[in-house]
Amino acid sequence: MAGGDDDFPPAVKQEQSVMNRKRALISDTFKVKKSRNGPEKFGVVCNGNGPVDVKSSLEYLMTLFPRKLFNDALPTIVLKHQLYSLHNDKTLVDKEVNKLREQAELLMFQLGFDTEAFGLTFISDYKAKVLAGQEGKVTRATVERFLEKLLTSSCTDLSFSKEKMLREFLFTDSEITQLVKSGVLTVRDAGSWWLSIPNSGKFTKYFIQGRKAVLGMVKKSKYSEVLQAELEERRTIAQVKFNMKYHIHDIVGADLVESIPTTSGALLRFVES
Repeated sequence: MAGGDDDFPPAVKQEQSVMNRKRALISDTFKVKKSRNGPEKFGVVCNGNGPVDVKSSLEYLMTLFPRKLFNDALPTIVLKHQLYSLHNDKTLVDKEVNKLREQAELLMFQLGFDTEAFGLTFISDYKAKVLAGQEGKVTRATVERFLEKLLTSSCTDLSFSKEKMLREFLFTDSEITQLVKSGVLTVRDAGSWWLSIPNSGKFTKYFIQGRKAVLGMVKKSKYSEVLQAELEERRTIAQVKFNMKYHIHDIVGADLVESIPTTSGALLRFVES
């Protein structure tokens, strides 16, 4: 009958010890940390009953938006890919986002700095901010009619052709010019316009500036990687005007960094393009 570990020569026992330590290290690196509130993995938001729905994740991300930075003049904006940092199933996210758009709860916008960047905002918030900005202006009535068309037609278009604006929405050329002037439309090309968020230029500027700065923080860290919790606690520099978590959800969702679960929490590793 085989004996215990004491029967092995010292060299074999030493090799076994090294192998056991290696296995433990590999196990720790890929082990998902459990929080006190239940299972949690960066990439999937959970509560005690399982994964949280996409709308709840959207509402959470919107709490990170810095309303005061824009004097509360902008609707709360979330980028669609930020949801990918909270849900591994991108197809599910896209499906749920489209459902909310079809139910006339959510609007989606093509953000000019990247063809893959789509902004999301709740219609009620968008309408309230746009109309507040139109107070006392001659374009208000035209803008209000355009918003009603969006609400009543369950419109999911990112852009509008001249034919649709004239024949389906029944706007004149001069009214289309008013809509562009008010900022709810921006020129896409000759004869078509993107749906847009008025006065969002500063948002885009701060967003790009912050993304670049936060990515730089990850890249300059040892081995170009940093624990997410550590990054969240870092003192923000002048270029980062948004909540650090807002930018982290951006860079993870856009696959600019890799998020690796460890026993110490998510480890963010810079991805070379």
